[in-house]
Amino acid sequence: MKHHVSFSGGKDSTAMLLRMLEDDMPVDDIVFFDTGWEFPAMLEHIERVEEYTGRTVTRLTPKYPFAYWMLKRPIVARSGERKGEVHRHGNGWPSAYRRWCTREKVAKLDKHNKDAVRYIGIAADEASRMTSLNLAVKDDCRYPLVDWGMTEDDCMAYCRDRGFDWGGLYDHFRRVSCFCCPLQPLRELRTLRKHFPDLWAQMLEWDANMPDHNQGFHHYQTVRDLERRFANEDLQMKFSFTTREHSEESYVPDK
Repeated sequence: MKHHVSFSGGKDSTAMLLRMLEDDMPVDDIVFFDTGWEFPAMLEHIERVEEYTGRTVTRLTPKYPFAYWMLKRPIVARSGERKGEVHRHGNGWPSAYRRWCTREKVAKLDKHNKDAVRYIGIAADEASRMTSLNLAVKDDCRYPLVDWGMTEDDCMAYCRDRGFDWGGLYDHFRRVSCFCCPLQPLRELRTLRKHFPDLWAQMLEWDANMPDHNQGFHHYQTVRDLERRFANEDLQMKFSFTTREHSEESYVPDK
């Protein structure tokens, strides 16, 4: 039986991999699915892990780039008058109910990990996710962090003690996944726009070319809607700061 580590590159899967190797647990393959939507700093982190461990990370990729799936993929009608014909192009942005990106990722990983024991980095304080994701019932899955009682904070400390900092990604985000994920909370999208303007610009470009049948990005708003909202917030904050600064300068204390 082969032993495969499911490696996202985040703090939990990194801590799991490092401890498994330090404890001389069997690791036959380290498997990372590169969506093409990863933060550049995450890809650099994975290279650092390879250098640190002396092990090669297997990189899987989707059959077609996700931007193609999102914007140009021919979609065949399954019913109606045009059944069997291409009736539109592009899946549009993923959503909680339209996670075509996750389906592609899971299918590719399942195929690669067939007949192998899979080690999944779910922290001890997230053990409930095993049930919500229907993972606990899989006989071929192991959850070392749960067995070790390692929480998310433990995982972060474990990695930082070994010199990993993800280029500061965790200083900005609670979780680090695809930079353009529509399921991120608004506060993290604001952070993305502020600290990673080049990635935000890429999202705006994709958004401008989104198929008409699926314009929504986050709660039915487009990225352009969010850009206008965030820009307006910036103006309001700047105006508030300028007004307060002017008031402080013009204030004359009583004698």
